[in-house]
Amino acid sequence: MIVDRADERVCPVTDRVIKSASGSIQNEICNGDISWSNELVLHVIELKTTSPVPTVAGIDKSFQSNVNQINNLLEKFNARLMPGPMHPFMDPVREMRLWPHDYNPIYEAFDRIFSCKGHGWANLQSMHINLPFANDEEFGRLHAAIRMILPIIPALSAASPIADGLLTGYMDTRMDVYRKNSSKIPSITGSVIPEPVYSPAQYQEKILNKIYRDLAPFDPEGILQEEWVNARGAIARFERNTIEIRVIDVQEAPVADISIAALIIEAVRMMVEERVCSYQEQKKWETEPLAVIFSDTVKSAEHTWITDEKYLKCFGIHEKTCQALHIWNHLFTMMQNSELVSKYSQNLRTILDEGTLASRILRALGETQNHPKIREVYRKLSSCLQEGVLFTR
Repeated sequence: MIVDRADERVCPVTDRVIKSASGSIQNEICNGDISWSNELVLHVIELKTTSPVPTVAGIDKSFQSNVNQINNLLEKFNARLMPGPMHPFMDPVREMRLWPHDYNPIYEAFDRIFSCKGHGWANLQSMHINLPFANDEEFGRLHAAIRMILPIIPALSAASPIADGLLTGYMDTRMDVYRKNSSKIPSITGSVIPEPVYSPAQYQEKILNKIYRDLAPFDPEGILQEEWVNARGAIARFERNTIEIRVIDVQEAPVADISIAALIIEAVRMMVEERVCSYQEQKKWETEPLAVIFSDTVKSAEHTWITDEKYLKCFGIHEKTCQALHIWNHLFTMMQNSELVSKYSQNLRTILDEGTLASRILRALGETQNHPKIREVYRKLSSCLQEGVLFTR
């Protein structure tokens, strides 16, 4: 997100940044292997790979280069990029400004139906991972595997313990507000954990068509009748044959984002390959028990106690209960020699040893949790983003 250098308030200049880079206001510009695009609100700029990549290994360097380029452009606006999934003291009612250019009718429709002047719309940044499938069988296996991993992702990536200048009591406040932002039409988000459907046809009928039916009275022009309106924690993107994981908080620097992505990707691969849990066993899991675990990790992140023995056995853990951190340590040990995870093993070891970014932020705040101290901590996070380093002790 873009913030003012002087006071760290959100700075709605994404359109001006894109114009500075390209000569005109566009919704997306290609900058080599990374593209920049607008988002719902004017203080957020999205970075994404221009084309699909065969591996995320090394892509953090390209993202870092683009972060630095954007920060250079922001100097003329006395602004800079701030990392993390939520601004710690943004007032969305007063400060939210929608993107007013191309795609504005879509954003206006969201605002008309849901009112985007809340944290769940106006104050979010997340990392999305799109994982591919080639046919119906691969779709089913990938969807089953992702459903199993989703509940514990906040235990690795939670990075939003503060909103409105206060500790919220949630380590992953972004996901807490995100899961409520479409409550007017509950089928859009569901329980965040997707339903147990394992074919594209079943997905279309049980998830997408229900969303479209429920949305229709509020969207008579059909502006939002697209698969991207689905707001579950992982959504099918049939237009590009991927499933998009959306529950990952943005971290302090691209190298942290991609380190976490690497471990999540390998954990999903482990499930797809049935190394510790068969596809048939994965398919048996209903949404509710997975959603319970997810809700717990949204609140407590790596400190969550997982008490579902059946779930633990799906990871090869034969204990009655353990903390979510133990699951990720277990997975890291299993996969640390894989080509992808080994490239980021040092960063992952730091994250697992020192805690989620949410824990590290809280540790940095200490007993002093006032506005000046919060600003000081988030200035340090902005420096980590510029320098491409982890936020550590």
